[in-house]
Amino acid sequence: MAIISADRERFPNTPWQLVETRHEPGNAGTLETLFSLGNGHLGIRGAHWAAADAELPGSFINGLHEIWDIKHAENAFGFARTGQRILYIPDANNFTVVVDGESLGLAESEVLDYRRSVDFSTGIYECRITWQCRSGSVVTTTERRALGYESRGSLGLSLEVAADRDISLDVTSSVVNRQDQPVEDHSAHDPRRAGRHAGRVLLPLRLDGGDGSLRLSWEAAESKQRVGLAVDHWTSAGHQPFETVVDQDDSSVRYVLAVSPGEPFRLEKSVSYAAGRTMQDEGVDAAAVAEAGLRSVADVFAESEAHYRGYWATSDIVVDGGEPELQQAIRWNLFQLAQATARANVAGIPAKGVTGSGYEGHYFWDQEVYLLPYLTYTNPDGARQVLEFRHAMLPEAKVRAKELSVDGALFPWRTINGLEASAYYAAGTAQFHIAAAIAFATNRYLWATGDSAFREGMGAELLMETARMWISLGFFGKDGLFHIHGVTGPDEYTAVVNDNLYTNVMARFNLRAAAALDHPGVTQEERQLWGAAANLMHLPFDSRMQVHSQDNDFMTLEPWDWTTPRSKYPLLLHFHPLVIYRHQVLKQADTVLAMFLQWQDFTAGEKQRAFDFYDPITTGDSTLSACVQGIMAAEVGYSGEALKHFTNAVFIDLDDTHGNTIDGVHIASTGGVWSSLVCGFAGLRDQGPVPYFDPRLPEEWDGLTFHLRISGRLLLVRLSSGAITLTVQEGDPLDVNVRGQVVSVGSDPVRVELEPVAEPEPTVFPSGLPTASIPVVLANS
Repeated sequence: MAIISADRERFPNTPWQLVETRHEPGNAGTLETLFSLGNGHLGIRGAHWAAADAELPGSFINGLHEIWDIKHAENAFGFARTGQRILYIPDANNFTVVVDGESLGLAESEVLDYRRSVDFSTGIYECRITWQCRSGSVVTTTERRALGYESRGSLGLSLEVAADRDISLDVTSSVVNRQDQPVEDHSAHDPRRAGRHAGRVLLPLRLDGGDGSLRLSWEAAESKQRVGLAVDHWTSAGHQPFETVVDQDDSSVRYVLAVSPGEPFRLEKSVSYAAGRTMQDEGVDAAAVAEAGLRSVADVFAESEAHYRGYWATSDIVVDGGEPELQQAIRWNLFQLAQATARANVAGIPAKGVTGSGYEGHYFWDQEVYLLPYLTYTNPDGARQVLEFRHAMLPEAKVRAKELSVDGALFPWRTINGLEASAYYAAGTAQFHIAAAIAFATNRYLWATGDSAFREGMGAELLMETARMWISLGFFGKDGLFHIHGVTGPDEYTAVVNDNLYTNVMARFNLRAAAALDHPGVTQEERQLWGAAANLMHLPFDSRMQVHSQDNDFMTLEPWDWTTPRSKYPLLLHFHPLVIYRHQVLKQADTVLAMFLQWQDFTAGEKQRAFDFYDPITTGDSTLSACVQGIMAAEVGYSGEALKHFTNAVFIDLDDTHGNTIDGVHIASTGGVWSSLVCGFAGLRDQGPVPYFDPRLPEEWDGLTFHLRISGRLLLVRLSSGAITLTVQEGDPLDVNVRGQVVSVGSDPVRVELEPVAEPEPTVFPSGLPTASIPVVLANS
C-alpha cells in the first residue's frame, strides 16, 4: 500500500524535506512515525496538536522501561522470566487553541491552507495551518519542534498564532501522561506490536507548578526507573498565564488574551527530561536534574541545526540519475539513522529507535549486523559506545549461559536491561547467532579504527566469551566435523534446526577471531580447540543442486504453496508456526546473508547459485531482507534485481509496505539502505584494515558519492559508470583495494577505471525443484 509515492501532490518530491501539503483522515499513525523527531536518547512522534484522529502520539526515552513477570501457559526450565517494555514518557507536545470560542481542530474546523514538514538538513519540524474561523477571522498557527543534541534531554516547542482581525485567544499547553491512558492492546493480533500494561505504571514523585513552570517526576511501578521533567514557558509581550494546573495525568498552563492584527501571540515551551541510572538514587530529585538541563527554545533549535550541518557534511549519499524521488527517500532513511543513534551514548539502539513502541523498545541483533556498519564507517565513536553497551551486559550473559548449560556468555535475543525477554524461545533464545553478530561487529570496528585499547580490553572479552559459548554449544561428530544443533538462524520461518549454515559460518568466524587473539586470557589449549572447531565446521551442501543448504534438512522440506494469496502475508500472522516450519519458505535472507558477511569464504559461483535458489522462495516478510537480497543481487551481477530490491527497501516505511510503520521506523532497514548503497552498489567489503571495493553501479544511475571514516581518515568515494575515484580529505594516505588492485590514496583524487560486469545466466536447477516466486510488491507499483 503506497503512501508517499502514491500521492506526489500531497507529498511533493523535496530532496531535503518530507512535506505534506494537505491533511486527510487515515494513516495518521503512520504519518506520526514518518514525521517523528529523535536524537537516539529522546524521541517525539509527529502527531498534530490539532488532530482528533491521532493514533499513537507520544514520546520515548531510549531504555526507559517497565518490567513484569512473564506468565507461560506451560513453563519450563530456562524460559524467559522478565518481560520488558519501553514506556511512553509524559508527553509535552500538546496544545489546544480556542479562537473566539471555537476550538481549532483538523476534523471540525475549516482549513484554508496547510503545510507541514520535517527538514532533514536542520532536524526541525514545522506545521503551518491557516484557518477560516466561524467568527469570520482568518487565523494562522505555526508550530515548530526540535530536539537538543549537546543537551540530549531537551525539547524545544513553539506555537505562534496570528490573525487578520482582533480575536479572543485561549491557548493551553499540556503535559500528558499517555502511559496510563487506556489504549487497546494490539499485541495479541500482531506479535510485532507492543502490548499494554494493566494498572497504573507511572507513580508520581513530584508534581509542582506555578507561573507557567512545571516540575514533575514519576517512578515506574515495577522497574523503579524514574523520569524527571521540567517545563518553562515564554510568551511574546510577556503575557502571564491565566492558570497553571498540576496533575499526575495532565498538567497544563493556560493563556487567555486578546490578539490584534500584526501582533501575533508566540508561545515558546522549553522542555527538559532527565532519566537514567543516576536518577535511581533515593536522594536524587529527577525534576531538579531536569530543571538544570533546561535550555531556551532558541538554543535547542540552534543545537539541532548545528548537529545536522556537521552530519550531512560527511554522511550524505548522493545518487546522480535514477528516479527523482529516490534522493528524497535515501535522505529520509539517512535522517532516521541519525535520529536513532546520534546521542544514544552507551546504550543500545531499539529496533524502532525512539520513534515508537514497536517490538517493545527491545534491542536485537539488528544493531550489530544492520546498524553498526553505518555507525562504524560514519561515527566510529558511536559504534564503540554500542559495543561498550553490549560489553556491560556480560555479567548477565554469563549467568544466562550457565542457565542454558553452555560456557562463556549467551547474550539475550531481545532485551532492554540485559535479561532475555523473548517468551517464544524457538524464534528467540534459539537464535544463538546473536553472539557471532556481536563478535563480527567487534572485529569490523577494530578493522575500521585500529582501536588498540578496545582490542586489548572489551573487544577481547567479547570475542573470548562468545567463542567459549560456541565451543560448548557445538560438538565434534562421528564424521569428525564440528556441528551446532538445535538453533534458529536469521530465517525465523525455519526454527530449531541442526547446522544452520548462517550460524555455522558466523560461529566459524567468531572462533577464528578469538583464536587469533594475543591475549593472556586465552590458553593455548583453547586456541587450538577453537581453531580445530572452525576448520572442521560442518557447512551443509546439496550436491544435487550444488547449493549450500540452509540447514541439514532444509532441502528435504515440502515446497511452499506459492498460490497462497498476497493477503495471507506475512505468513506469521496467518499460519501456525508448525505449518510454516515444515515448508521450504523463508521469512528473510539467511544463507545469502552469510555469503554477504563472509564474502571471502565463498566462490562467485556458489554465491550466484545460492541467490538463484533462495531469492525466489524468500517472502520478504521481514524488513531485514530486501536490503541483503539487493546487495547480493548486485554482487552476482543481477543489476535489475539489485535495484528492485533496493527500491523496495528504501520505501519500506515511506510507503508502509509492511503495514506496521505505525509502530515506529524500521531502523535496521534504514541501516540496510546505507549498506545497500555502500556495500551493494559501491561494493565495499571488509575483512581487515584495507577496504575492498567491487562496484556495481546500476545502469539507470550516472553516479554515487559518499564518505567513509576509516582508520582516522575521511575517504571520499565517487563512483561513475566506468570508474571509481577516491580521495582522502582528512588524514594520512590510505591503501584501498579495488577489485584486487591496491592503490595508495591521498589528498589528490585517485581514479581507477572499471571494466563492465556482464550479467550471468541464471542457474538452471535439476527438474522437479521449486522455481515459482511470490510477487514482490514494490513501493511504486
